[in-house]
Amino acid sequence: MRGPGSLPFPDRPAGTDCLPGIEHIVVLMKENHSYDNYFGMLRRGDGFTLGPDGTPLNSNPDASGKPVRAHHFGLPINPSLHVSQTWDSSHRQWDNGKMDGFVTTTNSNDPMGYLDQTDLPWYYSFATAYGIGDRYFSSCLSQTFPNRRFLQAATAAGLVSDSIPSPFERQPAGGLIWDLLDAHGIGWANYFGEIPDVGLWPRNLLRYHSHLHDMDDFYEDCRTGSLPPVSLITPELFTDEGEFEDDQLGEAATASLFDAATSSPQWPRMMFVIVWDEGGGFYDHVPPPAAVPPDDIPPAIHVPPDEPGGYDRYGFRVPCLVASPYSKPGYVGSVVYDHTSILATIELKWNLPALTRRDAAANPLTDFLDLAAPPHFLAPATLARPTIWPFTGKP
Repeated sequence: MRGPGSLPFPDRPAGTDCLPGIEHIVVLMKENHSYDNYFGMLRRGDGFTLGPDGTPLNSNPDASGKPVRAHHFGLPINPSLHVSQTWDSSHRQWDNGKMDGFVTTTNSNDPMGYLDQTDLPWYYSFATAYGIGDRYFSSCLSQTFPNRRFLQAATAAGLVSDSIPSPFERQPAGGLIWDLLDAHGIGWANYFGEIPDVGLWPRNLLRYHSHLHDMDDFYEDCRTGSLPPVSLITPELFTDEGEFEDDQLGEAATASLFDAATSSPQWPRMMFVIVWDEGGGFYDHVPPPAAVPPDDIPPAIHVPPDEPGGYDRYGFRVPCLVASPYSKPGYVGSVVYDHTSILATIELKWNLPALTRRDAAANPLTDFLDLAAPPHFLAPATLARPTIWPFTGKP
């Protein structure tokens, strides 16, 4: 097994281009939806078990033991949702692999709600045309901030909640993916709405200031062919699809960003990845498997009262959508991935050293691509319009 600091190709210098068909990797991370909550009804990949009437048979018990079936949400936005994705709730929902604690952690049926093609037509057509992974897991059984740290550092560095990190906290010893890119002269940018993801270590807001760009810059850089080799998009809060946001508005915002990318002169050598940071407290039926512990930093928990656990298990499944001119049409990938697979893809492309044991062991997302064949999607696929369209960029 590879370790921190090891190269994907030890016989080649770090910084060597090892994936020449792809020159631009764009990552859009959305908020708080499980795979089943969005794509359980896709009828491709590992979704709900459907009964003769076409509705899901999947259920979770309530406090009295009565099964609560998965059900279609009446609206894509519900400001009174009762869901929880804290460290404790997530571990109780997982329940040692039984996946039966989603209702009882909130005393609500809301975690069993789902959306389908009638609600999210663009996402469903994207998954059908390009590719979706049905074994992509969040990186840990916890909330947004720890999982988004894994996307940058291949570790949460002890964080288990969405509490604001201390401005005095230093980066992990292995650094962040941005440090590797800077060290090898590989350009990158964090395009953001309100708060960039690099701010999960607050000192980085100054350290990486020149790499921070607002969302308008993304559209302009797509238009002019000026995207850097690696782009991370952190959406505005009203389009991030958090559990209290309008999912259809978020879908429209995603479609707008993707349209800009496919219209760019850089599209012929691009890989566009859409993932969600964690499950948001929504039901998923696939137990997250054991994972390689990233490092020796324990989670900042106290047992009791906190639920025991570590960073040695993935979090719940989340959707992963991948598009490129080199996409395998209609592909359903069942390789096990997590957020560090995005790091592994970047590291494979430029032969960069692993940050931790987790990204060293992660599978890169290359299974979605066929770089040996002529590109199938030089002309991007025609996708269904989002329910809210055109997207104006305003709530």
